[in-house]
Amino acid sequence: MRNLVKSIQDTMRKDVGVDGDAQRLSQLVWMFFLKIIDDQDEALEFTRDDYISPIPAPLQWRNWAANPEGITGDPLLGFVNTELFPALKELPVTTPRARVVRSVFADAYNYMKSGQLMRQVINKISEVDFNSLTERQHFGDIYEQLLNDLQNAGNAGEYYTPRAVTSFMVQQIDPHPGEILMDPACGTGGFLTCAMRHMREKYVKRPEDETLMQSALRAVEKKPLPHLLCTTNMLLNNVEEPSWVKHDNTLARPLISWTKDERVDIVLTNPPFGGKEEDGIENNFPQFKTRETADLFLALIIRLLKKNGRAAVVLPDGSLFGEGIKTRLKEHLLKECNLHTIVRLPNSVFKPYASIGTNLLFFEKGTPTKDIWYWEHQVPETQKAYSMTKPIRLEHLDDCAAWWGGPKREGREEGERAWKVSIDEIRERNFNLDIKNPYVTEEDLGDPETLLKDLTKAEATIDTLRTELKSILTEALSR
Repeated sequence: MRNLVKSIQDTMRKDVGVDGDAQRLSQLVWMFFLKIIDDQDEALEFTRDDYISPIPAPLQWRNWAANPEGITGDPLLGFVNTELFPALKELPVTTPRARVVRSVFADAYNYMKSGQLMRQVINKISEVDFNSLTERQHFGDIYEQLLNDLQNAGNAGEYYTPRAVTSFMVQQIDPHPGEILMDPACGTGGFLTCAMRHMREKYVKRPEDETLMQSALRAVEKKPLPHLLCTTNMLLNNVEEPSWVKHDNTLARPLISWTKDERVDIVLTNPPFGGKEEDGIENNFPQFKTRETADLFLALIIRLLKKNGRAAVVLPDGSLFGEGIKTRLKEHLLKECNLHTIVRLPNSVFKPYASIGTNLLFFEKGTPTKDIWYWEHQVPETQKAYSMTKPIRLEHLDDCAAWWGGPKREGREEGERAWKVSIDEIRERNFNLDIKNPYVTEEDLGDPETLLKDLTKAEATIDTLRTELKSILTEALSR
């Protein structure tokens, strides 16, 4: 399967119309989407007498793509550009499944310019049988690897979270089928797939459990490419009608407009941070007027949770120590919710996408915070930092899971990695949550004034050497 995907990518690289990894992935995924949904349609037609595919027969993969000797060259390009795409972009929304197809193609594009190369790609994709559990599982792994390797696709890091991090957050939140679970900035759907995997392994025993689980999932993604990726990801994970993956900006609604009947039991998310929302979005959050995305999402999450609802959220260090609106937001969080645990991650966890310190915030709505427990995760002694080749793994977080103390977090103790801070101390710090591990002694780098004098002396020596070298070179060149 890995060789197949690599072969497809190599073929696409020969096409002059596909520019860069982002377009290559977008092109690859809409084609796989059509193959996956067609395979599912065939299975549903076999098991249900009344099932009708939402895609008209001439546009179904089996009827235009599956034959290796089918149309190619300019006729194939003409069909895709003038028949397939226009029809799917305007597909009548008669069923939730039809809505999924239309939403996927609303922002999809055919970048390929060579019909011959497109036929080669189509023939390779047709080799995969997505009704085969083994092949589907293998492709799921390859799919995750594609996302992981997508370093050059612009801001791809904005919507990829290491699988170990998503798995740990899901593991500690422990969702059950029927609990309404939402990711308001779902990216490619990593938290959703981890949550489904967790529930299927622990709680889904009957078809009714699976139906209950899927009916309680909610997701929103603002950008077209990750929305396409997420929808396809859901199909790969046996979600028949992922129409609940909305293509929208969750922050575009006034905060007050989220009503009680829209509230959720669980939020699992890694909201984009470091970015700014478009002008006017801040007016939807009159209490917290800012355009910083991570801050707005935190305010939204607090609003979205039901009483006793729980959340696990990835936030950067800046959200912990920031002042102004951030202070007001943290005060609001600690008043409305019990922020019981902050797991501090090292800078290298999100490499190569970002090299900033990040934190996992776990909180429950309904009671104010009395104490916050901190856990400092450290890179294993066998390596200096996490990287693409040596990423963080779930077992690296086993010590934190063991310390956690079960659903009620009982029996926690302070130690080299863990410490507790009271709400009174946090108020004294003006709600600065960037609290360092008190059990780690920072390296003594010496007296600042002495270090400054040494630096000045070293710079003077460098200037002298530079002048001498310039003189020597000038003399040598003049001979």
